[in-house]
Amino acid sequence: MNTSNICELARLFADSKLITVVQFVQIIISIFCLLSIAINFPLKCFKYKPVALHLDHGASFDLARRCIDAGYSSVMIDGSKLPFAENIELTRKVVVIAHAAGVSVEGELGHVAQNSDNSDITQFYTNPEDARRFVEETGVDALAVAIGTAHGFYKGEVRLDFPRLREIRDAVGETALVLHGGSGVPDELMKEAIANGISKINFGTELKNAFTLAVKKSLLSSDDIDLRRTFAPAIKAVEEVSKSKIRICGT
Repeated sequence: MNTSNICELARLFADSKLITVVQFVQIIISIFCLLSIAINFPLKCFKYKPVALHLDHGASFDLARRCIDAGYSSVMIDGSKLPFAENIELTRKVVVIAHAAGVSVEGELGHVAQNSDNSDITQFYTNPEDARRFVEETGVDALAVAIGTAHGFYKGEVRLDFPRLREIRDAVGETALVLHGGSGVPDELMKEAIANGISKINFGTELKNAFTLAVKKSLLSSDDIDLRRTFAPAIKAVEEVSKSKIRICGT
């Protein structure tokens, strides 16, 4: 992944009403040193449309600070596995330094589990009253909520708790709500989620799957070892999935 690939995807959003958010998780930042992408990112991509560079599922204050210092426009601090009071404390610390730098912050309350887990995910759902208190005490700009989605491939029917979502929306006021685990969620459910307060939907699994399948096909169908050509169909596949999500979320 480099700025050229990112900007090619950003171009897809140029004619839509949606805001482009390019997200990196901690392991990708560690492997590819993507903190440095922030330096050249705005100059290359903003010619199409403003694009947010976002840390996804940041696990520590230090990583959030490093991304803020590197020029990221948005960071997520994920303290959802911590006790409630500790999640508030960690998130508030990040909000203080982020807002001082003009950077927005996403927190998470409840827990969006992995589809590979066999546990009952309803036990991790976001409590509306806790959401109200969390937003008030941390000052986050966005809140990732757990209402039935999960990360990875779904094994059965996707069920979203829309009454709970509406309660959370009413409890947090103007704070943006985020839905993680968007891959595999039926189109109509995504549209209903947006209608009931979701401002940002995260897609990862479907994009990675499209990319991987296309790379496998390229490698099996040719002896070409030039990754620039091998990756071209994979990037195109990601574009096509992205276009479909743009159409769904933008209508």
